Amino acid sequence: MNPLKIFTARKKKTLSQNHTLAKNSFQNSLSIDDNFSIFDSEPFIDCYLCNAWINIAVNVLIRNLARADFILEREGVELQNGPLYELFHRPNPHLSRYDLWKESFAWWLIEGEVFWWFGPDYSGGLPKQLYILNPRKLQLEGEGLDVQRDFVTVKRRWFYHAGAELVPIFSDELVHFKDWNPWNPLRGVNPLVSLTLELEQDYYANKANSTLLKNNAIPQGLLKTDQTLRPEEADAIERRWESKYGQVKAGRKIAVLGKGTSFEALSFNPDVVKLFELKRWNLYTILAKFGIPPRVANISDKSTALSGKDTKEQHSAFWQYTLIPLLRQFEQILESQFFMRFNLKENGRFDLWDIPELAENEDSQSKRDIAEINAGIKTINDVLKERGKEPKPWGDVWHRPKHLVTDNGKNNKAGDCEG
Repeated sequence: MNPLKIFTARKKKTLSQNHTLAKNSFQNSLSIDDNFSIFDSEPFIDCYLCNAWINIAVNVLIRNLARADFILEREGVELQNGPLYELFHRPNPHLSRYDLWKESFAWWLIEGEVFWWFGPDYSGGLPKQLYILNPRKLQLEGEGLDVQRDFVTVKRRWFYHAGAELVPIFSDELVHFKDWNPWNPLRGVNPLVSLTLELEQDYYANKANSTLLKNNAIPQGLLKTDQTLRPEEADAIERRWESKYGQVKAGRKIAVLGKGTSFEALSFNPDVVKLFELKRWNLYTILAKFGIPPRVANISDKSTALSGKDTKEQHSAFWQYTLIPLLRQFEQILESQFFMRFNLKENGRFDLWDIPELAENEDSQSKRDIAEINAGIKTINDVLKERGKEPKPWGDVWHRPKHLVTDNGKNNKAGDCEG
């Protein structure tokens, strides 16, 4: 969807002096010094475009994150209708609820911040629509001049770069998800800034490998002669050879060398071999940054045979230590910037009950809970409290299983229980 079409519904306002704001980009605000931000120059301006493994990692993450259903509840009862339900299930005519979260998580992983805009017709109260804006096109009023000033006491506008114009958007028209940024507390931080050198190395390693492959035209066969050959004679010798012995396979050509000329094939030098090791190191660095186990990204180390159990454990760890913490972070941001802002009695959370990767952990936890209840370590209400559920009137009493022995060492009779 073209965001410019959204802004045509609102009366546009231009700034007479906007050169300074347009000149300062978001990446500039991330720089520690003028020489730090390599993302402002090609080819690192968009690592999602230029680096294959960043593209793969981000897509692995957003596909899985969007699998978690976002549900709305009021006093523990899930909402099935109403304005709030419609807002999150159909954010706008061009955006599904699945794409709402998929695109939001994508911007978070690429830029470290997400902007939800309430639309051109918003005039106050609970919004009726949600649009996702491109963070790279948003500039905060006075950004870079005094970022330490309190954003609450100093009301600032945002400006969306819509072509040649800067369209103003007020802060109360946005929900701003942002990751912690030590250089600019008013903006999120690109999560890839710490990988600047690795991304640079990976890019030039790819360039070097491409050059190597393009120039590595080593012929498969040589025809040598001490005679001086004209070009047409060399071509005639090649045609006669191919007609008698067949054409050379694998796209190689026959080299005809005359007048004592010989050929010496070039082999890979140690520096070229290091490029492949460097790319391998950068691959695992990128995966570690995004919290993706290798097997989740369909990578298996040839030196280590992964069993089915290992694969399941990596997928489970991926959810436990990468995806769930990010989902909980989004829940907390929405609680403070959306539900509390509009004084709503409802709340929202991501429901993970149908995620297969977590089912085995839940089954194991249930077995442990049952064993601890039977042993008297926990009561049923203790378990319900841990799961965030309402206690039972009878849940504080331990019922001794009939197979357990009593204090005098005799087995309980069938039906005996201790309250």
